[in-house]
Amino acid sequence: MSITIYDVAREANVSMATVSRVVNGNPNVKPTTRKKVLATIERLGYRPNAVARGLASKKTTTVGAIIPDISSIFFSELARGIEDIATMYKYNMILSNSDQNKDKELQLINTMLEKQVDGIIFMGSNITDEHIQQFSSSSVPVVLAATYDETDTIPSVNIDYEEAAYEATMYLINQRNGQPAIITSEDDIKANELKYKGYLRAIRESSIEVNESFIIKGDSSYDAGINGVNQLLALDEKPTSVFVVSDEMALGVIHGAQDSGYNVPEDIEIFGFNNTRIATMVRPTLTTIVQPMYDIGAVAMRLLTKYMNKEEVEETKVILPHRIIERNSTKRK
Repeated sequence: MSITIYDVAREANVSMATVSRVVNGNPNVKPTTRKKVLATIERLGYRPNAVARGLASKKTTTVGAIIPDISSIFFSELARGIEDIATMYKYNMILSNSDQNKDKELQLINTMLEKQVDGIIFMGSNITDEHIQQFSSSSVPVVLAATYDETDTIPSVNIDYEEAAYEATMYLINQRNGQPAIITSEDDIKANELKYKGYLRAIRESSIEVNESFIIKGDSSYDAGINGVNQLLALDEKPTSVFVVSDEMALGVIHGAQDSGYNVPEDIEIFGFNNTRIATMVRPTLTTIVQPMYDIGAVAMRLLTKYMNKEEVEETKVILPHRIIERNSTKRK
């Protein structure tokens, strides 16, 4: 049988209330009594029941994190930022994978609430009316990480996706003085829509006539990058640079171009987005937008702790800075 708080109290010859105070770090215990109780806990191998403590305090010191793809480098770095800050504030984390499936996302939110988590960090594709309704009726606070909410209803942490894509496109225009191609995602994700909007803004502000054949949509995968660049290189008029909305797709673009006998960046320049670890693993190394994934996760978790602890929150919509990091997939002027 498992050791209970009653067993510890009996062996230490103290009340169960005293054991509870020691376990919960209450300072109102004599040092000698605390030492005796802790020694008894260690000798008996007692482990406090987190569920019972949660029922008593109405807190489980557990947060739920819902992410689209646990195997993704992008989301794993976000999850690491969440976990590090959760650990700092003594919260445990339940991590669930939603597969970018709306029905599964909604189901997981309910599951987290049934587990009586103290708060939820949500990372998904699109925030629908159903998401907003579920978040708004939640009994615990919810914070979005790297997830765009058009209604600005739910607290969130992001970067300015449109401005970042605009800067990336202008960088390529200034390099080659022509329209860069874009390989974007056909997934219905608001952040990618904003990146595409920033791309088009840069083209139009530069008085460049939009060549629709330079606009390729894929499924956000490495293979989509290969397929996309193959389509571009099959054109009679080939682009001299490509803006790609994720590093994983950009890796496919580089390899696809190289497999077709093109040199990067001499024949075609490649610009990615996110600055995941693969940006420095590929050759040539990838010029990209630095989206601080770890920081987004960490800031989202800190924001959630403020809500859970009823601290004052000055900014509910946090926009973190982005920047361009130049590497060898583009020419340096």
